[in-house]
Amino acid sequence: MLDFAAMRATLAEAYDLAPSLTLAEEMRDIHARMDRVVPLPDFARYAPYIRAINRLKREKNAVILAHNYMTPEIYHGVADVVGDSLQLAIEATKVEAETIVQCGVHFMAETSKILNPAKRVLIPDVEAGCSLAESITAAGIAEMRAKYPGAPVVSYVNTTAEVKAASDICCTSSNAAQIVAALPEDTIIMTPDQYLAQNVANQVPQKKVVWWAGSCIVHEQYTARDLREFRALHPDTRIIAHPECPPDVVAEADFSGSTSGIIDYVTREHPEHAMLVTECSMASNIADALPGVDFVGPCNMCPYMKKITLEKILWSLHTGSEEVFVDPAIAAKARVAVERMIDLSRKISK
Repeated sequence: MLDFAAMRATLAEAYDLAPSLTLAEEMRDIHARMDRVVPLPDFARYAPYIRAINRLKREKNAVILAHNYMTPEIYHGVADVVGDSLQLAIEATKVEAETIVQCGVHFMAETSKILNPAKRVLIPDVEAGCSLAESITAAGIAEMRAKYPGAPVVSYVNTTAEVKAASDICCTSSNAAQIVAALPEDTIIMTPDQYLAQNVANQVPQKKVVWWAGSCIVHEQYTARDLREFRALHPDTRIIAHPECPPDVVAEADFSGSTSGIIDYVTREHPEHAMLVTECSMASNIADALPGVDFVGPCNMCPYMKKITLEKILWSLHTGSEEVFVDPAIAAKARVAVERMIDLSRKISK
């Protein structure tokens, strides 16, 4: 675990991190990207960290990849590339910088290392795990193969390198249905998200989709009853759900899609009111780009994603600590599954 007292003492010696309204005013261009959700006095606390991180990126030849669930000060303040798991995996293959700082959870950093074995990959908090990724092991993959011999294993990218290495191909929530439909076999094993698999099965009825009983602690908490009750009170609100939600929740929504799909939908449709049935930071990160949309209603927060903070990003860049390593033999096998996903996704999108 990080020694926060020692970390803060070291950073205080190297950087002026005191809150500064003067600096916040000087960085109005960055604040403008998030001013709808981050008031200027709050930004004054973040500004010294943002300035230090952005300078350090140039000095260290580093790039920051940030998932859509990062908080606004990270998403808008220091990230070079933002997106969902598929977008970040694709962008990781294009990185020219020597160091990648992965602002997301641990399996995302592993994926970047798998795709860039010669580069240094850092994660600001190595304890930023994932309940979904931790729900399956390579032994679980073997168990499913024994139960359904000959069926290919499609593993969600939200898995460890070991699980990816034991799989035939990876998928994300944005391409899962297309990948399952494109495989020649009639029976497809999907791991580890049971709800994504069930939603894919509804989209691809010509396939027999079987699944591992894992789920995301954020999305499994939503219920169809919640959505019906909310809609009764707010009939003009567009309800938009992530496909990691249970199928009856997705059925109650007006639209279901990956994080990138949700952003595209809200940008295209521009509803007056919208409730995003996903992780809390999604609405915050797109609010300023869509001032005409009123984002309302409840959300659930991912405790793992929120382990990543500006302070930890600065510490990781400053010290080079929290480096991610993947056994080369496992990485080679996992790379095949990830690259198959990327290649097939590109073919499908043409």
